[in-house]
Amino acid sequence: MKMKTEVYALAVVLWLCAQTLGALAQDNIHLDSGWSPEDSAMVSEIHDHILGQGRCVEDLRVLCKDIGARLSGSPEADDAIVWGAKTLREAGGDVRMQTVVVPHWERGEVERAWIRLDGGEPEPIRIRALGGSVGTAGIMEAEVSVFSDFEGIDTLGPNGLNGRMAFFNRPMDPLMINAGGAYGGAYEQRSKGAVKSAEHGGIAALVRSLTHALDTFPHTGGMRYEEDVRQVPSAALSTVDSRRIAAWINEGRNVRIGLEMGCVLHDDMAQANVIAEWTGSEFPDRYIVVGGHLDSWDIGEGAHDDGAGIVHSIEVLRALKAIGYQPRHTLRVVLFINEENGNNGGKTYAQRARERKEWHVAAVESDAGGDAPRGWSIDATDSGTEAVRAWRESLGGYGMGDLRRGGAGVDIGPLKKEMPAGKRPLMVGLRPNSQRYFDYHHSDKDVFENVHPRELKLGAAALTSMVYLLDQLNYDALD
Repeated sequence: MKMKTEVYALAVVLWLCAQTLGALAQDNIHLDSGWSPEDSAMVSEIHDHILGQGRCVEDLRVLCKDIGARLSGSPEADDAIVWGAKTLREAGGDVRMQTVVVPHWERGEVERAWIRLDGGEPEPIRIRALGGSVGTAGIMEAEVSVFSDFEGIDTLGPNGLNGRMAFFNRPMDPLMINAGGAYGGAYEQRSKGAVKSAEHGGIAALVRSLTHALDTFPHTGGMRYEEDVRQVPSAALSTVDSRRIAAWINEGRNVRIGLEMGCVLHDDMAQANVIAEWTGSEFPDRYIVVGGHLDSWDIGEGAHDDGAGIVHSIEVLRALKAIGYQPRHTLRVVLFINEENGNNGGKTYAQRARERKEWHVAAVESDAGGDAPRGWSIDATDSGTEAVRAWRESLGGYGMGDLRRGGAGVDIGPLKKEMPAGKRPLMVGLRPNSQRYFDYHHSDKDVFENVHPRELKLGAAALTSMVYLLDQLNYDALD
């Protein structure tokens, strides 16, 4: 009889355990090899706090509406630095500035263009000078030749354009599921188009905007010159204008485009990364850095790129302080300057860390917009990658379980180069839904109104959860 009673009691205990685990699963909180019950409780609390009390939406509104676009070197970038320091102090961080020398480029007051079809009257069209472009030094007008890739223009020979403008019309690949990959596949024509045009006798370069959207908004972005190649102006056309211009040229019609751009490159100047530090309780000399870039292009408001990443990162500090968490490692929130046209903020931060022999065990970045989080890009050793992948099932319960190897972020990227072998950080980048991001990216449409408040909060909760989880790792056990 005693044995039957014991067996019955054991069965009841097992049934209760099964019911408890089943309830947890129904709440989308899963226990797996890398995620403890304490982790589940903390990630749930982080989400509850940020979704209910988070301030990232209001922070973004102030950054976008009170400051606006903030290209490196501009007075607006200075204002953003002051705002970032103030906001991080209010969030509870010990704040300091890190001087960074940045370029100071302005598009100028004149930026206009027109099409002349078959010798007819000029029709105004919208353009956006690419960041870093030289101006036109007055008005220029020339016939246009269209190319889908660099191989096509290279067949012309050294003076094949003979005073025409090169128009690079390769669209972002519509068949790629990840829009970021499609952007990368078309990026080269924007960054190197001016060099290619000049190498073949062109007087300017025009580039189809890097977006899947079919609209009349041109998208700017960085470009570069080479020292031994003549510098020619470069500008982006909207996808609507790109499609019709290419169609006319392919029909054999004569297309001439006129440009007037007042771009100016000033001397470099000093601005700053904004750094907020929170000393760790167990490993004060080991650092976890989280951040985004404070600068944006000089059109729109830099809401998705990268205002979202900035307010995500500030919310990490604010939320963990608010729920009473004490980090094991020293946490640094860094608002990097000059990602868009040089990445001097990221490079300077990494160089100073190397000089001080700081050990950054992990680095996290949000620089892919304010849409709903979907997963993470992991740049780490095999053991570091597997440590993060152990959280896949549980992260999936919060909609962010897509874990892939890849670049984690431009701002934190230099840490990988500057840190000695064995002291390179485990780097993770937030990957939101990519499908709408390039509709707004680098354009007049990148404004506060085009960021969904709840999705922005979910991104902040995701970033805060990742920082917490990385703080729990035993880095001495990773190779």
